[in-house]
Order: sequence, then structure tokens, then C-alpha cells
Amino acid sequence: MTTEQTPARAITMTNVGRESLRAFVAEGFRALGLTEEDAGIFADALIFSELRFHPGQGQGVMRLRRYQQRIGNGEVAPRADWTVLKEAPSLALVDAHNGIGTVAAAKAMRLAVRKAKENGIGTVVVRNSTHYGSSAVHACQALEQGCIGIAFTNAGPEMAPWGGREGVTGTNPWSIAAPTDKGFPAVLDIALTTAGKGMMNWYLREGKKMPRDWALTPEGEETDDPAAAMNGPLLAIGGHKGYGLAFMTEALTGVLSGGGFGLTPYSDPKKLDVSHTFIAIDIGWFMEPAEYEARMGEFVEMARSRARRPGFDEILVPGEQEARRTASKSENGVPIADDVLADLQALGRELGLASELEVLDRYTGDIL
Repeated sequence: MTTEQTPARAITMTNVGRESLRAFVAEGFRALGLTEEDAGIFADALIFSELRFHPGQGQGVMRLRRYQQRIGNGEVAPRADWTVLKEAPSLALVDAHNGIGTVAAAKAMRLAVRKAKENGIGTVVVRNSTHYGSSAVHACQALEQGCIGIAFTNAGPEMAPWGGREGVTGTNPWSIAAPTDKGFPAVLDIALTTAGKGMMNWYLREGKKMPRDWALTPEGEETDDPAAAMNGPLLAIGGHKGYGLAFMTEALTGVLSGGGFGLTPYSDPKKLDVSHTFIAIDIGWFMEPAEYEARMGEFVEMARSRARRPGFDEILVPGEQEARRTASKSENGVPIADDVLADLQALGRELGLASELEVLDRYTGDIL
């Protein structure tokens, strides 16, 4: 099944000052009812994602409008409790009470890190939560305290099982962050689907075809037309292997926590029922952190120095491309799609925000 492709059209973008963007988003979340601390946590997380990732992934500042809607609709509680239900020296089970998932996750990783510093490793499982954004945000949080961070979550049932044409697991993203002595951490941050609906929508807006291994039509056919696949299920990375990883991520989040799993997350708009798991490993328990960073740096050079395939100019390690994006956007401004920027400015007027976005210049770089 195919539909006629929309004519190609560029998505125009404008550079915005990083600090003004952070201040604007933090004030916006305070206006939506979050505490000052929680608004800061959420704003920092969205800026982190906006700097590191392709804007089509949709994990950045455009979520301010989405959370205005979710809070207004009663889907998410802006000042929910955060309760430790059960605890041991290296373990904890937390109820997020349908609160802001990003905030619940930040507090959970903070607890996992504290347990790791006391016992070598800390694991915190969270239930009754909501969308927590980029997994890298939470994995990288552990780096600040000399730990390796691991974060993963379940999500709404968008991924088809191997051989199926209906969704049963989420994109179920996870991240592992480890420090190096190369000026940036090694960070793996992946969804277990080949791509998400955000990137499909980006291709749709640009009028471009997408790779055929991203999604199926509702009838179960492969397609390169994002319009034909928007209501179909997503496909796993690596075929049956990615589906297997997504299935077992459910086992380690929703099933283990006593929360929602499979078809349950997002099935009730008043109880999104998402679950997360966070692990922090204290590097100092094994060796001096500087030694670990040097060993990781040696490993980075091993990878970089391998013979390259034809058509490749360099070999990168996980997190290196994102580190370059972050440096460029921090120096030159954060590129925001013009329609998103206009909507943010409109939302600022609706909420009566005092903060103003610092508009710099037209973005002309390569966002990929």
C-alpha cells in the first residue's frame, strides 16, 4: 500500500540562544504547576536532548506544549508524590504516582547513584510513571558522581512482534553512559525500533521517502511512505533480535515493577502506567576513576584506528557525534524549527512568561 508522496520541502530553522531557551522552558514548567526544583530538572533534560539529538526525534523543547496539554487534560500530575515502596542497600522500588516521568527518573537515578557509592551498585525500578524523555539524560546523570549509568524504560505498544502487524511493545529505549579521557563520555542511547514516529513525521513534513525497515502499514506491508505507515506499527532494530530486546526490556521494567507492560502503557489517558529501571555502577569500587577513563580512552583509539570501509571518512564511537552536536549548538545557538519556535513564542504569551527567547540568526548547518 502506498500513497502519493508530498512534494519535497525544506524545514526552515532558526538559532536560539541556549541560556534563554533554558530559562524560558523552566519558567514555562513553573507556570504549568511544577515546583521550582522539578521545573529545573525538566528544563535541563529537554535542553540536554535538544543539544544532542536530531530535532525530528522530538525529545527537546517542543515538549513544553505537549506537557501543557497533558497536564491540562489530567494525563500527568505536575506535583505528584514520589514514594519509595520497598528498599534494600542496593535496591529500591518506587511509585511515581503518574507524575512527570523525567522528574521521577532523575530522582530515581539520584537514589541509584547514592546506593552505588555506598555499596558498589544501585538499582532502582519505578512504576506508575509517564514518558521520561531521552534515556541518555538519566544514564549521563550517573557520570557526575563517578558512576557508569544505565537507564531503560517501556513505552506505549508501537513495535510489532517479529512476524506480527500489531504493536505489542514500546520503542523501549535504553542508554549506557561511561566516562572516557577524550573530552566526552561514551554514550549509547537507542530506541529498539529502527526509528520512531517523530522521525517518520519529519520525513513526511519534508516530503521524503523513509527507509523501508522503519515501519509497516496497518495491513502489515513494508513501505517507504511515512504517510502510509503513520498508523501502522514500528519495526525493531535487527529484526527478531531487536524485538527480543524490547520484549526483555518489558520483563525488566513493567513486569518486574508490578506496573504496566505490553499493551497497558498509555491505554488509560488518566494513568499512563510506564515503568523504568536505573542502574548505577561505582567505578571506584573496581579501580581509580582516572584509570578507568584512560582505559576507555585506549579503547576509543582502538576503534578509531581500524581500517575504514569505502565511503567512510572516519570511525566514531557511541556518543561522539552527539558530543559534537552539543558543542556546536552551545556555541552557535540551538536550531529550532520555525513552526516550533512560533508555537513556543505563542505559548509564552498564553502562559504570561516574562522570559523571552533570544533569536539569533537563520540556521544553515547540517542537523544530521
